Parts: sequence; C-alpha cells; structure tokens
Amino acid sequence: MTQENHHAHGRDPGPQPHQAQEAGGAADSVRVPGTAVVTGAGSGIGRAVALTLADAGWTVVLAGRHRETLEQTAQLAGGAATRCVPTDVTDPAAVTALFEAVGEREGRLDLLFNNAGTFGPAVPLEELSFEEWRGVVDVNLHGAFLCAQGAFRLMRDQRPRGGRIINNGSISAHTPRPGSIAYTATKHAVTGLTKSLSLDGRPYDIACGQIDIGNAATEMTAAMSQGVPQANGSRAPEPTMNAEDVARTVLHMASLPLEANVQFATVLATKMPYIGRG
Repeated sequence: MTQENHHAHGRDPGPQPHQAQEAGGAADSVRVPGTAVVTGAGSGIGRAVALTLADAGWTVVLAGRHRETLEQTAQLAGGAATRCVPTDVTDPAAVTALFEAVGEREGRLDLLFNNAGTFGPAVPLEELSFEEWRGVVDVNLHGAFLCAQGAFRLMRDQRPRGGRIINNGSISAHTPRPGSIAYTATKHAVTGLTKSLSLDGRPYDIACGQIDIGNAATEMTAAMSQGVPQANGSRAPEPTMNAEDVARTVLHMASLPLEANVQFATVLATKMPYIGRG
C-alpha cells in the first residue's frame, strides 16, 4: 500500500524528537526533526511543505488521494526519507489505516500538517447544491477532524508522548470571498478545531496551531492573475506569493520545542486585498 523513497523504517532514530536540542540555553532550543504526516501532499502547499520538511531532515509520510502525484512529490524530494500512503481523508477507515501504518512503520508521529482541502464551486449561494456543500464539508472539516483525531491518538499514547498538529486555515477563516459560503464556513470551523485541539492536547504535550494563508501561488489560485470577484462586485487580478514562503513558516512552527507554540500565523501576499476587504 505504500512506496518508499529512502529507508524510513529501521533507521537509526537518533535523538528523540520531543527533546530540545540546546544551542546556548532554553531560549535557543529547537526541535529535532522527527516523523511528519502531510495531507494533500501531492500538490500545492502540501507539496511545498512536504519538500521543505524533508529537506530539513524530517521523515515525511505523504498522504493524498492520488498515488501518482504523491510519487511525484517523493521524486522531487530526492534522497530524503519519504513514504507515500494514498489516503482519502473523508474515509474514516482510510484515515485509521494511515495512522496505524505510521505507528507501525515509523514508530511515532511528531507532526501532522493537516492540509488537505478543497474550495468547491464558486457559485452564488442560492445555486450551491447540497451535494456540493457536503463535498466541501467532508474534505475541509470532516477530513481535518479525522486526521487530527488519528494523530492525537498516536501522540497521546506514544512514549515519549506528545507532538504537534498544524491546521491549514485560510484568510477565509477570518473574512469571506464572494460566492464561498462552504469554504468559508469550513475554514471558520477549522479555527474552532484548532482551539479545541490546543486545549484538549495540553495534558498530553500535544501542541496545535493554525496557519492562515492568503494567495499562495498554487493550482487553486491560478485564476488570481486573470481576475477574481471582489466584494464591490467587480473582478480584479490579485497578487500572489510563493508557496515556499508558506512552507518556511510551517517549518518554523514545527521546529519549536513543545513548550512553545505559534497558535495562529497569517501569511499572505503583501498586496492582496485582505486588510480592507469589503
């Protein structure tokens, strides 16, 4: 069910990832790379984050619906330790199998980048079908919950216990775009998921944060340069930023010791219409 791109299983684990590696005192402590799961790793932000983590020394389990795109990400990682696990995050059995496989093969889980998501059709509210609404909710909310739950169980029970979950929110977790009710509703819900995970994770040394991203240049934002609907009824092109800028922010969040947490981070194209939107 999996493909390896380097020997992730049976490797010398080195220092335990939960331990701080001191570089001149507690204020300078950093987290030793361990094992990460990245969902939606076959494209866009998920791919950028997976490659950045792998380059920094993390063992990265690549999860997503399509094996071929996961394998492309693994190839781009070169000789870094990656493993492809095709997973539909809307399927509880598939998500359970993913995290069971991580526990059996890697021995522990130190990071989940809970990234898989879909925008859904950009149509007026009155034209959105229930099936289209449910499709967005299934991926963005149900999928995020299932993956967070699977990671939480591993992190709670492993020894040494603990780990970090980083949820991919959005600028739409704060302010909507026109014709985006399903996406906006689910991203607001992800913020509630993040807060609850942070609270419920405290007894088990599980930290949870959220990165809210605005206009990273990916397949999902390709239309930005051609013009997208604005709150005043016009259409206008919007600036984008490089997805690698997002990936470096996730790496920073992941590199903190578990005693510290970036609860919410907003990373956006500097000139995108967010401040003052609407």
